[in-house]
Amino acid sequence: MVSPRGIGTFVVWDYLVFAGMLLISAAIGIYYAFAGGGQQTSRDFLMGGRSMTAVPVAMSLTASFMSAVTVLGTPSEVYRFGAIFSIFAITYFFVVVLSAEVFLPVFYKLGITSTNEYLGLRFNKYVRLCGTILFIVQTILYTGIVIYAPALALNQVTGFNLWGAVVATGVVCTFYCTMGGLKAVIWTDVFQVGIMVAGFASLIIQAALIQGGIGTILNDAYNGARLNFWNFNPNPLQRHTFWTIVIGGTFTWTSIYGVNQSQVQRYISCKNRFQAKMSLYINLVALWLILTCTVLCGLALYSRYRDCDPWTAKKVSAPDQLMPYLALDILQDYPGLPGLFVACAYSGTLSTVSSSINALAAVTLEDLVKSRFQSLSERSLSWISQGMSVLFGALCIGMAALASLMGALLQAALSIFGMVGGPLLGLFALGILVPFANSIGALVGLLAGFTISLWVGIGAQLYPPLPERTMPLSLETYGCNSTYNGTDWMTTTEVPFSTSAFQVYNIERTPLMDNWYSLSYLYFSTVGTLVTLFVGMLISLSTGGRKQNIDPRFLLTKEDFLSNFDIFKKKKQVLDYKSHPIEDDGTDNPGFNHIELNCTDQSGKINGTRL
Repeated sequence: MVSPRGIGTFVVWDYLVFAGMLLISAAIGIYYAFAGGGQQTSRDFLMGGRSMTAVPVAMSLTASFMSAVTVLGTPSEVYRFGAIFSIFAITYFFVVVLSAEVFLPVFYKLGITSTNEYLGLRFNKYVRLCGTILFIVQTILYTGIVIYAPALALNQVTGFNLWGAVVATGVVCTFYCTMGGLKAVIWTDVFQVGIMVAGFASLIIQAALIQGGIGTILNDAYNGARLNFWNFNPNPLQRHTFWTIVIGGTFTWTSIYGVNQSQVQRYISCKNRFQAKMSLYINLVALWLILTCTVLCGLALYSRYRDCDPWTAKKVSAPDQLMPYLALDILQDYPGLPGLFVACAYSGTLSTVSSSINALAAVTLEDLVKSRFQSLSERSLSWISQGMSVLFGALCIGMAALASLMGALLQAALSIFGMVGGPLLGLFALGILVPFANSIGALVGLLAGFTISLWVGIGAQLYPPLPERTMPLSLETYGCNSTYNGTDWMTTTEVPFSTSAFQVYNIERTPLMDNWYSLSYLYFSTVGTLVTLFVGMLISLSTGGRKQNIDPRFLLTKEDFLSNFDIFKKKKQVLDYKSHPIEDDGTDNPGFNHIELNCTDQSGKINGTRL
């Protein structure tokens, strides 16, 4: 039951903890701006010199997309719709296996910097340009959401000016990303994952102490129908079921982990393919840990407010403010801990935004600058990379204004990845898995997939599904001690799913709205991927795709799977792979091959494989 004395406020210790997180993040950026001679080349800035190892990259992968959207959105999701969200643990397993065994081998052996380089090599420059534009639009939109999310939390719990917090987020991220490049991004991510776990742990432990133990929390959740793990309804119109989460979630998150530049750029910066794959599998364990924390926080929210919902009682204005409300409620007797939670939310945002800025700079440099200005020196390219980081940081801050109109943060974020990421996943899968796919099929398939996914995605924003599709659970206020506008709150309500500012009201529902526009948002990506693949294959077959002679390096081959066992015969494999010896402290990352081989053979005759 809610404490009669109400929630607490920020004190000096909270501000110090929060400021300390910001200062350490900035200091890491400054350190890597000068360590080892600084960011001398664009490869140093964008790829960390391709010398990273598995553990820090794994933590960075976790931080990059376990953002403030996760910290704030997932617990409120569990609070309102139940713990079925935990089925994503199965989804994450499939996502990591697909990313590590299907997409990583092809990207890694080509030694590319931008994933869109693959599209240019496999198809043509027009397909590559389409991929670049879609990635830039998708990333800026998503980053706007994750900048807005912690600003909302800060505004709720501290009274900070909302847009002042938005600008501060963007400025800090842009600073250390521009100063230290990818190495700074990865190591700040490692630090920020620690802050995120500490923030979650403080809330879970204190909630367990106040509510009488984890057993009590789970019992309250059971009595409130929150332990709804196994809904096997195959209806694709139901928002969350086992099938929508496992099938739709796998497509949605594979579009992030498998082909999204922000994630791929991290694991192909590893010094060898074994480290790259290990980073993904270690990251899987970290994803499970964060998911467990967020689900427990959501159940703790319900146990605490099961008879007095702060949202229905107008104590918070949006579901995404429930977590900071809980933090100030139960941690008010421990100065510094509310600040730790806000630092937790803020860390999620800093990691994601910095990753996005770095990825946007990499894509712009590789796909738009280098292809047109081939005579630029490495030093010039490094300066351009840093300039791009500043530019995209400013754009992402501006996009946060749009995010304030998009309703529930978690669904808005995943919807964007579904609408744009699905067709892109289909495009890359077409190139890697379908030998007869050609550039005409790729372009037409991408256009078809994007059109269909955009149609259903925008329709769902304008005409949101009815409660029988989203299935919100009961929220009660009979235990509240306060009144609102002179009226006692003694009601049980099913609050409808939070809708966007673009919703069209007072219109008669049609079968199109109740069926097509009510498709689970997790299937947006599935539809986009499958339409792109199907149309792409059909058009390729009808335009002579089977007559192509495709370089096997651009396809997933049996050798790519067998190379998993090369770790047991590493020395032999490396010597066969290159025609020149490798020093003990060197790297076998193929991203270096063209540089090393060009240096050893000035005659232009390349001995060995140039990737």
